Amino acid sequence: MKWSNALGIPAAALAAVASYDLLQRRHALLRNFPVLGHGRYLLESLGPELRQYITTNNDEERPFTRDQRRWVYASSKKETNTFGFGTDNDIEFTDGYTIIKHRTFSDIAPSAVPGGGDTLQLPSAKVLGSARGRAKAFRPHSLVNISAMSFGSLSSAAITALNRGATAADCLQNTGEGGLSRYHRNGADLVFQIGTAYFGCRDEDGRFDLDRLVSLVHSAPVRAIEIKLSQGAKPGLGGLLPGAKVTAEIAEIRGVREGSDCVSPSRHTAFHDVDSMLDWVELVAAETGLPVGIKSAVGDSRFWESLIEEMTHSDRGVDFVTIDGGEGGTGAAPLVFSDAVSLPFRSGFARVYSMFAEAGLTDGITFIGSGKLGLPDNAVVAMALGCDMINVAREPMLAIGCIQAQKCHTDRCPTGVATQSSWLEHGLDAQAKSVRADNYIRSLRRDVFKVAEACGVAHPGLITASDVEVADGNRRATTLAELYGYRDGWGLPGLADRDEITRLMAEYAEGPVGETGSPDAQTKPGTTGTTGADGHR
Repeated sequence: MKWSNALGIPAAALAAVASYDLLQRRHALLRNFPVLGHGRYLLESLGPELRQYITTNNDEERPFTRDQRRWVYASSKKETNTFGFGTDNDIEFTDGYTIIKHRTFSDIAPSAVPGGGDTLQLPSAKVLGSARGRAKAFRPHSLVNISAMSFGSLSSAAITALNRGATAADCLQNTGEGGLSRYHRNGADLVFQIGTAYFGCRDEDGRFDLDRLVSLVHSAPVRAIEIKLSQGAKPGLGGLLPGAKVTAEIAEIRGVREGSDCVSPSRHTAFHDVDSMLDWVELVAAETGLPVGIKSAVGDSRFWESLIEEMTHSDRGVDFVTIDGGEGGTGAAPLVFSDAVSLPFRSGFARVYSMFAEAGLTDGITFIGSGKLGLPDNAVVAMALGCDMINVAREPMLAIGCIQAQKCHTDRCPTGVATQSSWLEHGLDAQAKSVRADNYIRSLRRDVFKVAEACGVAHPGLITASDVEVADGNRRATTLAELYGYRDGWGLPGLADRDEITRLMAEYAEGPVGETGSPDAQTKPGTTGTTGADGHR
């Protein structure tokens, strides 16, 4: 055989593989790096063996372990997301290990179908904005929603995929502080986030412009407004978008200069203390009719003390509170802020919730948690501590192709998720990845719902802080209630909300989706029909 023929056969094979990789739409990495990208999948398939004998085990990688990423990937592809041969977690010698306590008997009849819950609606136990009489109060259809990730931090294809996925999963998508782009207008209901730079609702001098805000929210399916005071990855610092990501389109949306670092101020200028903030909250709520809340990482407690004092002694207040854990973060941040500023989610949320509970204010507020809560065990802990909803960010990024390369701040994300490079972004097919985002959201809701069944309750919001224990190795285990000083009833919705969500869940379970009593048979909250503006029938 001639050398030319011997070399020609493998060359033709490689060309065929490269052609296939360039044309397929399932894997962004292969579209951007044809042929070479297969090396990553080969190493991934050999990963358990390599780690077991050479490097690390399944639970040593960070921010997300191999097991956690595998669960997200498998869930997003509707592949088997179960694990065999028992846990490989070091339960016996790990301090702080979470244990969920199942119940032997319950009045709630569990589903006999292993996949039961895939299509079951899992709404919030509270009606967002009803306690303060907001004109457009509503019951969110999903207790799992997509957290704040701005266009700019993420690519247009990624935002589009997440928005379409949120549409299919019937959950909310938070715009992030970077403004409301055309990629957010693919069908999903939105939470519009207002950051310290007021992107999308600012005047030429960078000051807040109420008329622009009203015009913007009326032009899109915005259901609520979130005022970002701080966030877990960079608390007290303000948003940061490196200049490499500030394209002409992003500069136009945000009202900044193309190619320059876009750094938000660390604090707001539309208000200067809690009193003026609440005046501003009520102004925005009155002009838009929407529920208005705040998002913050937890640091100095004096802010929360002042907020509770003002809400206790006046008729002003926020409709929801989003607590972001210090372990969160999807974009660029200085290392010291990522590692050492603000409390992690569990201790931070429990501290703030307890303060509101002491004042008797929890029933009128929807509590939302964020910060690595897109894994079933973490989500259950959040619900037990008092979250009514959870926001997920990095986990949906993994679902649509992120491989935890940790290049978010460089504009060189190899899968096109966190970049503005048209070459890298082209590998991410928004329609194909939207299906994975939908699958992931549904899988997370299903697993959390299944845990609620195991705990003997109708809805995850009814799991109590006494239903979860934190183990101190083999020595002893302490309930979340004991650990964080929760009293009886803390962490649960009010009695009326408990009764209503139990009734709704029983109604949803009467038949498959689309039949009487199922969520698809009901009119969306906030529209005319059998469901009123407050989400009740």
